[in-house]
Amino acid sequence: MKNKWSKMISIIFPILITQVAMNLISFFDVFMSSRYGTDDLAGVSIGSSIWLPVYTGLAGILLSVSPLVAQLSGAKNKKEVRFTVQQGIYVAIGLALIVFILLQLISHAFLVRMDLEPAVIRIASEYLFSMSFGLFPLFIYSTIRSYIDALGMTRVTMFITLMSAPINVLFNYLFIFGKFGFPELGGVGAGVASAITYWLILGISLWILRTMPTFSEYQILNGWSKVSFGKMKEIITLGIPIGISILAEVSIFSAVTLMMGKYGTEIISAHQIAMNFTSLLYMVPLSVSMGATILVGHEVGAKRYHDAKQYSWMGVTAAVVFSFFSIAILLLFRGQIASLYSSDQAVVSLAIQFFVFAALFQLSDAIQAPVQGALRGYKDVNVTFIMAIISYWIIGLPTGYLLSEYTDLGPFGYWIGLITGLTIGAATLSGRLLRLQAKRKSNDSVQA
Repeated sequence: MKNKWSKMISIIFPILITQVAMNLISFFDVFMSSRYGTDDLAGVSIGSSIWLPVYTGLAGILLSVSPLVAQLSGAKNKKEVRFTVQQGIYVAIGLALIVFILLQLISHAFLVRMDLEPAVIRIASEYLFSMSFGLFPLFIYSTIRSYIDALGMTRVTMFITLMSAPINVLFNYLFIFGKFGFPELGGVGAGVASAITYWLILGISLWILRTMPTFSEYQILNGWSKVSFGKMKEIITLGIPIGISILAEVSIFSAVTLMMGKYGTEIISAHQIAMNFTSLLYMVPLSVSMGATILVGHEVGAKRYHDAKQYSWMGVTAAVVFSFFSIAILLLFRGQIASLYSSDQAVVSLAIQFFVFAALFQLSDAIQAPVQGALRGYKDVNVTFIMAIISYWIIGLPTGYLLSEYTDLGPFGYWIGLITGLTIGAATLSGRLLRLQAKRKSNDSVQA
């Protein structure tokens, strides 16, 4: 068992660092915009709520490159690896082009229909416009990252992604606050900074592909193949369930943020402060989930079902233990955390209240994330996705809406709805995992 814990930590740690670094771009966009002004915080919050589900859902499709490359690499088929990654890059460019056009055509009109203050609409619209120029490098890098991870070089992507946070902070500082002769753009500057960061990170990853022997032997960037609709279809078909599953989970939080628009700038800002900080804490159970998928999948593939079961619940245990740490931070230091984001006392006071609700769903999050990761390791994806849709969108969001509209809870009702959906999701997914493991038990070739 000690060896299992060591193996799990060695898998999860690089994933955690990578996920935290990726999340820090959004974190610093919100955090540094909040230091500029309340309208800027609200505008970036609304813009991020539209951007994140679009990016995570569509970029999730590109994660299918990873298992495809892993199988080809295991078969020593380097030529086919190059062909697959190149087709994945074509898919990434196509997806980025579609999203870019849609954002230009409908984002402003969508924001105008929301009950928002004019200043907030302007900042959110211009933030999205600026971010959209980072779509192409971001999607291409997502494909490259899937390729690198498939070769087992997760520390390389950890290194690349770690560089993104300080680069983003530097450009945020320059463009939000107008330092060293750069234009003072406020919250819009966060979008400009992120787009520049994505291009630089893509450049670094391409340089690594050309110079590191492990990657250069695959010649990914040489001898570009023609577009193959057959291979692209394979990538998209495998990736769509992954992308939709991620989109369903991420978009529920964005939907709540958008529905809170009617409560005014202070409520939006306070809600986003709580959501932004808890999203950072969520990187731990999310990383455990991704690690569980790898570990459980490996053991299931080897028909070591007992070991797969152990890794499943080890992941849950690790995430639950961390959740108590998260709860303590949120309850004991919520005032200090809120004050870091804003000097507006009305916003700080509301954020302190939101943090109490955020603490309540930490335990449910800590259970459902690794359980969902374990289920993916068993390749149990479709039922898991349906259960997530039901718990979040059919139960959680409507519950939040009813509590918000027909009780005195107001905007806090949405958070109770989120807690309800997450709790039901954690319970039903855990039940699904237990039933799945019970079916596998009779075939276990390795006894405890």
